[in-house]
Amino acid sequence: MREIAKAKEEPPVKRMNVNLPLDLHNAFKSITAAQGLNMTDVLMDFIRDYVHHGGSPPKAKGRRG
Repeated sequence: MREIAKAKEEPPVKRMNVNLPLDLHNAFKSITAAQGLNMTDVLMDFIRDYVHHGGSPPKAKGRRG
């Protein structure tokens, strides 16, 4: 008998609304689209990184002068 692969269950999600100035929203949407990304994925990556670092933004990687 052939087993049917079970679909991976997705974790529950919660919708979050964010109020942004129109120009910021449009710029963000334009940049993510130009990179072949969607806004939700970029925001989720940022939030995961922020949570991983305990609420502190990661330190910028800059050149030493």
